[in-house]
Amino acid sequence: MCCFLLQSQQKCIVIFALVCCFAVLVALIFSAVDVWGEDEDGITEENCNKNLLVENIPEDVTFSENATSHLPLSAGLHSLLDLAVAGHSVEIVSPQWNLNPSDYESRFLQSSRQVSTTTKQVAPPELKSLSREVHYINMTALTKGFLHSSFWVVDRQHIYIGSATMDWRSLSTMKELGIIVYNCSCLALDLHRVFNLYWQLQYKDFIPSMWSKRLSALWNKDENLPLLFNNTKAEVFVSSSPDVFCPKDRTRDLDAISYVIQKAKRFIYISITDYLPLTNRNAHRYWSRIDGMLREALILRNIEVRLLVSCWEQTHPLTFNFVWSLKTLCMELANCSMEAVSKFFSPREQRDGTLQGINHNRLMVTDSAVYIGNFDWVGNEFTFNAGAGLVINQVEGVKEKNSTLVEQVRATFQRDWYSRHTKSLQANKIPVCNKHQLNQLAHLKIAQPTERNGSKESPNGSL
Repeated sequence: MCCFLLQSQQKCIVIFALVCCFAVLVALIFSAVDVWGEDEDGITEENCNKNLLVENIPEDVTFSENATSHLPLSAGLHSLLDLAVAGHSVEIVSPQWNLNPSDYESRFLQSSRQVSTTTKQVAPPELKSLSREVHYINMTALTKGFLHSSFWVVDRQHIYIGSATMDWRSLSTMKELGIIVYNCSCLALDLHRVFNLYWQLQYKDFIPSMWSKRLSALWNKDENLPLLFNNTKAEVFVSSSPDVFCPKDRTRDLDAISYVIQKAKRFIYISITDYLPLTNRNAHRYWSRIDGMLREALILRNIEVRLLVSCWEQTHPLTFNFVWSLKTLCMELANCSMEAVSKFFSPREQRDGTLQGINHNRLMVTDSAVYIGNFDWVGNEFTFNAGAGLVINQVEGVKEKNSTLVEQVRATFQRDWYSRHTKSLQANKIPVCNKHQLNQLAHLKIAQPTERNGSKESPNGSL
């Protein structure tokens, strides 16, 4: 009798173990299968057509009367909120939420009362009081970095991605640029998957060893999404960083930048806030990934490179050394097509010491493609911080001027490049980018004569 009971218990244990194994196996199978949800039905590439560039131009930054212009950023974001359908979603990823110093806070909240707004990282109490879902990511625990991603996904149909964050300065004193794509469910779904990846990281202090298939990229640098942008053929894909935030098939931001640089045939124009090919976590080390590609494009492929960098209070002094190094490459080469490779966009200092008109763009445009991202081109950015990017390849053969997004971004870059707000880097002359630097230089000039006089008059000077 005892033996019979023992055998029955063993059989139950075996059966229970088999059932558990089967359940785990089924879960793994479903996690590996790309099952589309109800909100993903009916998605086709033909849905995509209308897109436009949006930018914020501070009041003190003026251009010529006939200069290229785009829809104001605030108007573009409000248009997305107006399109949101009650019961659906406005999904926002932003490093910060600080719209209080202006009326934008109340306007955004009023416009989004009937939709489910979600945001990342930092959000005001008003969002929670309106039953908005707010998730936070502990980037310090996950990668020892920061969240720099900035994009919107509205009703799984419309998107915004660009340099602006949900900070009042992005809508007033900072020079920002981004892109809005309307009625593009196929692209919105792919960016929504990046959003969902962030969403799952709330309260976690570790990164999953395996991501769900539902987070995998739908398109990448090897398989672009073909669509129409303003009735012209284009191919696009979304990129992401850092590497540990890239599930299967997701192109990394560095690979996306490399992809655009390698495809360039005539020119590469870059507009960013900071350029510093160094990693400086423990000790400064040269980070050659992007810098090396630009040098190769200049010397080996004879491609014109222009680099527009912001000159502001946080500009690293070594930035000028690296930029000048790029510029000197072409000085003695007859076939090198570098024309005034570098300029610095100088903001205006206000009475309170703050800077207005900082060029906060994060973009690159070539003769065939555009990359719009969330990062400055600094080594640590791509290694530790979270960000996203969008690559748009424009099919050749379009004859109408400024009909493609590539041509529009190029015209915007040239407007900035030739404006009165940019200054060329001169030999043996380091630009002064902030008041603190200016004060340091003034103290040095005053101290030098005093030191020389002191060396003559000091008793120790004759020893």
